[in-house]
Amino acid sequence: MPIPSRAALVEHLVRTRIAGDVATPRDNNLSHYRQLANGNRHFWLGLELGDRWLDEQDVLAVMAERCGVNDDPEHRQGQDTIDPELTVDALDRMAARLRKAAAGKERVLFATGHPGGLLDVHRQTADALRAAGCEIVRIPGGLMADEGMVFQFADVAVLERGATLWHTHSPAPMAAILDGLEREGRPRPDLVVADHGWAGCAGQRGIDSIGYADCNDPALFLGEAEGTLQVTVPLDDHVADPRYYDPMTDYLLDAAGLITSVDRA
Repeated sequence: MPIPSRAALVEHLVRTRIAGDVATPRDNNLSHYRQLANGNRHFWLGLELGDRWLDEQDVLAVMAERCGVNDDPEHRQGQDTIDPELTVDALDRMAARLRKAAAGKERVLFATGHPGGLLDVHRQTADALRAAGCEIVRIPGGLMADEGMVFQFADVAVLERGATLWHTHSPAPMAAILDGLEREGRPRPDLVVADHGWAGCAGQRGIDSIGYADCNDPALFLGEAEGTLQVTVPLDDHVADPRYYDPMTDYLLDAAGLITSVDRA
């Protein structure tokens, strides 16, 4: 398939509901913003937000600016939105950081708390960076977190429970990885590409962290606003078919200079 233009990608994001009128209900978004502001650490995604975001209206303002949700505090029911132009803007910023990683042959760690949606996005990105000479970090064996096993599948760190890859917002699996690397005397990653608490934990520990977040997960957008995370890409992180993300991934890798002429053919 040809690499989509920006306009074609925007159309695709809206048509597949990765952005535009997304499936996440407005009341769910507002509930999550309120819980974050009220100090519920489940919604902090591994970040230390202190007392800087105590007003849910401040959270809403950041989400309107960086994600494209409706900025009207009186809009409390129905659907919400993600601005596809903001999605592509963030993909361009992510591409710039991936290009830097490739140029420096950096050590890169991939992880996802949304294996049903984003696993292959991360896997394709890992493949492209390895081909460019980066080291894809192998995590230590035998790691446990949140009553599950932390291991790598297709170069992407995931949480497994009962032979099932687990959807998790928790920062504990990433903390287990970083602590495990330290115990083994191995260097930290230069870059983490992730989502949910995996991205938040890495950024909070001072590692360059870029990733994806849905409109009901405000913490990573706040982290980017504060400079703790470098890039947060707004999108629906679990649409009907994970193949819908393929054109987005192609656009990202092409913008990062990670798709060769052979790949294009």
